[in-house]
Amino acid sequence: MKPIKRRFFCAALLTAVMAASGIGTAAADTGCRGALLASTVVDRIPADKVGEYLRKANLDPSRAKFGVIAERIEYRTVTPNGRPTVASGLVVRPDGNPAATDLVSWAHGTMIYRGYAGSVSATDSTRSYAALFASAGYVTSAPDYLGLGTGPGTHPYLDVDSETTASIDALRATKQLAARERVRTTDRVLATGFSQGGPAAMALGRALSRGADPHLRLAALAPISGPYDLSGLVSTALSGGIDNATAYTAYFTVAWNRLHHLYDSPAEAFRDPAIVDLFDGNHPDQEVFPKLPATVGELLTPQFIEKLKHPTSALRRAFRVADGTCDWRPNVPVHLFAASGDHTVPIWNSRTCAGQLRENHATAEVVDVGAVDHLPSAKRASAQILALFQAS
Repeated sequence: MKPIKRRFFCAALLTAVMAASGIGTAAADTGCRGALLASTVVDRIPADKVGEYLRKANLDPSRAKFGVIAERIEYRTVTPNGRPTVASGLVVRPDGNPAATDLVSWAHGTMIYRGYAGSVSATDSTRSYAALFASAGYVTSAPDYLGLGTGPGTHPYLDVDSETTASIDALRATKQLAARERVRTTDRVLATGFSQGGPAAMALGRALSRGADPHLRLAALAPISGPYDLSGLVSTALSGGIDNATAYTAYFTVAWNRLHHLYDSPAEAFRDPAIVDLFDGNHPDQEVFPKLPATVGELLTPQFIEKLKHPTSALRRAFRVADGTCDWRPNVPVHLFAASGDHTVPIWNSRTCAGQLRENHATAEVVDVGAVDHLPSAKRASAQILALFQAS
């Protein structure tokens, strides 16, 4: 279908739109963070076709009631250094739902190529998961994060702070889009996400619980198969103890060097310095994976492996932040979905998270979706999460 694109402007118009919708002017008050700049309709699925669409994606269609409209949004947010930038994201809303609806925030998993983002790719799983929630009546916000989709620059992979700001600002922009389309939304946010999106959802929940936006309130938290113990997972990857260890380790190393300056020259970290060029966001998986060695020992220099095994200074501080997304006390029960058969992000990550939450006197449970691997764990969890959200 031909995209339908609309453009918006900041400041006065944003204030007017938000005031008219009764949701306040939080984005305008924070330098237009979250201001909706543009929207493009990328898909429409009528109510009589939603069930078939979800079944093809191996998702449970039993709770679908509405057709859905999917739009790519572009909105104002900030870089990891707090500088103004623009990000894209996907908003999927129910078509024809007259009642006030809660917001679902879906945080996606690892992607190397910007073109795989749900706002631009019709085949990425983000599109189908967002449609699942929207077909049940929720306006669903799925940020691409920074540097993916149509956003500028490179992606700060596994950077909790920018995942949080991108998610909050996407929710702000989503409320503006909903108000424009006369879809009433509440202040309740039901947060979930998969893999990389697990800690992102936890960090979003923490920010909302601490008052990051007075017009957004955490109402449920149910992430899936997340790397909550990132330092432990990196250590496991160094020994080849997870699937696709070289891809995840290379991506992490390149991205965190941009954030935390882990090396002066790529040759200090990589046996083949050209590996760095593969992780600029412009190379699809089929171009990246054939060029990666079989083991982490063949990927990284011995000196850099030792640096990852024994982090100091900026790297140690960064791991502490990444490992701390579960170290707080949510005011809602937390349901951590994971799979005992996961060889990419093992279930002990979720158990570690639950332990941290309980130490903070929070209510947390790990829900084992079975002896399936990483990607199927999200499909198995999704129907249960939707049921939890409807009961929240």
